[in-house]
Amino acid sequence: MDIKQYMTEVGEKARAASHALACADTGAKNAALMHIADAMMAAQTVLIAENARDLEQGRQNGLDAAFLDRLELTAERIAGMAEGLREIVALPDPVGEITDLSYRPTGIQVGKMRVPLGVIGIIYESRPNVTADAAALCLKSGNAAILRGGSEARHSNQAIATVIHAGLEKAGLPRDAVQVVTTTDRAAVGELITMPQYVDVIVPRGGKGLIARISADAKVPVIKHLDGVCHVFIDAEADLDKAVAIAFNAKCHRYGVCNAMETLLVDEPVAAEVLPRLATEYAKENVELRGCPRTRDILAGIHAASDEDWDEEYLAPVLSIRVVDGLDEAIAHIHRHSSEHTEAIVTENYTRARRFLAEVDSASVMVNASTRFADGFEYGLGAEIGISTDKIHVRGPVGLEGLTSQKYIVLGDGHIRS
Repeated sequence: MDIKQYMTEVGEKARAASHALACADTGAKNAALMHIADAMMAAQTVLIAENARDLEQGRQNGLDAAFLDRLELTAERIAGMAEGLREIVALPDPVGEITDLSYRPTGIQVGKMRVPLGVIGIIYESRPNVTADAAALCLKSGNAAILRGGSEARHSNQAIATVIHAGLEKAGLPRDAVQVVTTTDRAAVGELITMPQYVDVIVPRGGKGLIARISADAKVPVIKHLDGVCHVFIDAEADLDKAVAIAFNAKCHRYGVCNAMETLLVDEPVAAEVLPRLATEYAKENVELRGCPRTRDILAGIHAASDEDWDEEYLAPVLSIRVVDGLDEAIAHIHRHSSEHTEAIVTENYTRARRFLAEVDSASVMVNASTRFADGFEYGLGAEIGISTDKIHVRGPVGLEGLTSQKYIVLGDGHIRS
């Protein structure tokens, strides 16, 4: 297969489909999503059989149990995918929304209309449910999608693609609105991220290495986050019961997620009281603690934190802890080591809370809440295609609105400029 020629054909089809999809009304897009959900439930046996081929190949290739679990499709997970599609149907369609319409002194009206981005390329690993989720979000927001999943989920992804195409055709929408790349050749990724004439945005979902490579090589804008080094700061005026609950949840609710706390900062006046309480709770979950010298003076026997620990996204039951002298030092630490994903302060002091919100420059900044809330569903977006730590054009959880842009519109009635 000539990879360049193949990807050019994929790009041309996606661009043509994007024009048709941008004109599709909400009813047609919702009908397609409902047809896809129904077809997915009807195809359970086929989906599980194709997924079994991927699982067997994964075992032969030595994939670990956690990876195989992410890869597996069960009847319950397929039902969850179908329900996710139906939930997206219920979300408001952002396309065509007109805002900020106002009259100018010349008599014209100027406003903004929300429009699709065009063609979105999505590169992801392992989880085949991403194929359905990403396709649905792109479809509802009026974008054509080129999906390139990992080779480990090849059969599962192609089976899901067949279901998606059936739903699109039944709704009268072009099947090329969603294309799943059939080749596992890595050269296809290189072509996808260097086709600005066909692709408007790239969304990489996967490990830090994958995202770093794509960000470095892409000639197409990338919506990305490399890692989630998230912080919780317990202020001297915190309610310590709240602090213990928040710091425990932020670390232990789930480990392998980008919005889990990786570093805990504690104000010196309350460190001796709150750290032993937290250490007791973390011990119940076998969380390894790594601390600065002042932390180790309070919690005897824990590991010393290295300089590298402050920049580490563990994605594991490991936590680094630093005792700081007040809000200024906490913010300085965050500015130096944060990945600008999510940070939280626990305090009853309104002024310090406002300062933290204003001065900490991350995609999500929280007061008296766990970092685990940094999620599209929890933010009321219904679903997300990822979480962006970029500043242009979208930041934080990326839902339907994040997959659109705005253009200026002008309404006149024969107006000419004098």
